[in-house]
Amino acid sequence: MELTPAAVSAEHDWVRERADVVVPLINETRRRLGEQFDTRVGEVDDAAYLDAVDAVFADGEVGVNVAAYVRILKQLDVQDDYPGFVVDEVLGRELAATIAGGEPLRLLAQATFHFADVAVHTDGPAGRDDLDAALAAGFQTRLPGWSWREGDSPFDSRR
Repeated sequence: MELTPAAVSAEHDWVRERADVVVPLINETRRRLGEQFDTRVGEVDDAAYLDAVDAVFADGEVGVNVAAYVRILKQLDVQDDYPGFVVDEVLGRELAATIAGGEPLRLLAQATFHFADVAVHTDGPAGRDDLDAALAAGFQTRLPGWSWREGDSPFDSRR
């Protein structure tokens, strides 16, 4: 696999075109997480998702890594699936973390990936459902809507 600027651009377009699948997964994941943590989480619309996708790919170093994970997961399949379970989980978790950004969002996206992954079943190669779960987990973590992320942190040492 070779990643060129054109290849990264193609993956950027593909991730944008996935809005019809990923945005509902984001909102379903947020709904389920909200129930688990007894909180209301704001929904994400297509425009917010597309803006976040553009922001991720606008950072060249992040965009090339996201494109690589996407390309691998789109094609990854393992005969009888289970032997490949670890590799597609690792790749999905890392894709979600890369999209979300630095700590603590990185760790939250990795945990959310596993939460989202149990509810995602996509036809195709083994890596495809992990790809959709990773996109949902990474972007849902990155995007606003969680009350704990709104406003100033009580741990801000400049206060």
